[in-house]
Amino acid sequence: MITISEQAQLHFAKLLSKQPAGTNIRVFVVNPGTAQAECGVSYCPPDAVEDTDLTLNFNGFNAVVDAESQPFLVDADIDFVTDQMGSQLTLKAPNAKVRKVSDDASLMERVQYVIDSEINPQLANHGGRVSVMELTKDGVAILQFGGGCNGCSQVDLTLKEGIEKELLNRFSGELNGVRDITEHQRGEHSYY
Repeated sequence: MITISEQAQLHFAKLLSKQPAGTNIRVFVVNPGTAQAECGVSYCPPDAVEDTDLTLNFNGFNAVVDAESQPFLVDADIDFVTDQMGSQLTLKAPNAKVRKVSDDASLMERVQYVIDSEINPQLANHGGRVSVMELTKDGVAILQFGGGCNGCSQVDLTLKEGIEKELLNRFSGELNGVRDITEHQRGEHSYY
């Protein structure tokens, strides 16, 4: 579920050696499954461990994850990097904002997951987003743009050269194309 590098494990063990005996680390997500999701790590005294928590054993310490955060921390990676600028603990959780779907989920769910986890974060830089509205019988994903993408002069390029290429590559043999059903109207919200 969570990978903690050797360097990070040594860092945590050193920090925990200065805490009361039995103290764990807690890895968590605040506002999981939303665009505002934030990941964190904190100390977790033994009396703060809940029955529903997942306890992961590492070298010299345990990491505790609350039940709500668990699905959003799948494939999370914690590292401790030292360079000429100093040391930094990094926590990468690619599923914090969007719950990972299973490999046997419907094509619609899997396509929406790729859009939510990889495409929408890029579109958000321009205030935009895209959603799958339906999948046709002939394998075409019907998409709806919103936010800054609605009325953007580059939406056709984004659709064909970005989104369609990525989705067709990911879902080769399952998806045959994408189509935009948005009625694009320029406005204050449009990205230029």
